[in-house]
Amino acid sequence: MKNVEIFTDGACSGNPGRGGYGVILRYMGREKEISGGEPNTTNNRMELMAAIVGLGALKEPCSVTLYSDSQYLINGIVKGWAEKWRNNGWVKSDKKPALNSDLWEKLLEQTSVHDVKFVWIKGHNEHPENERCDKMAVAETRK
Repeated sequence: MKNVEIFTDGACSGNPGRGGYGVILRYMGREKEISGGEPNTTNNRMELMAAIVGLGALKEPCSVTLYSDSQYLINGIVKGWAEKWRNNGWVKSDKKPALNSDLWEKLLEQTSVHDVKFVWIKGHNEHPENERCDKMAVAETRK
């Protein structure tokens, strides 16, 4: 399996509001940047979209280390929240509906294709790739 690093970030101008995401894929020293946005969304949806788009850009199953400053994204996977919500019909333990179930479903599908390790990094802490992803995401909110 190819070893790929993916760096992601999401942003929103207003929450909800105009949203954007930025992604960097790195394989064997080569990088690809991807960004996009939506006119009316939330920050959490953009964080999830960044991961979905990054993993979706891979053409074959890969071993991936995905870096994000979103605890919502990281905890949803690492702590198994999204898997539990799906198993409970997208209902949380407090009996409220799980938000963003459409995106969590897509992300869970992709994590079944790839061997993904999710790593939390502190945002706005001079992490070069996170700063680049943030700039791409913010730029998308201004389009």
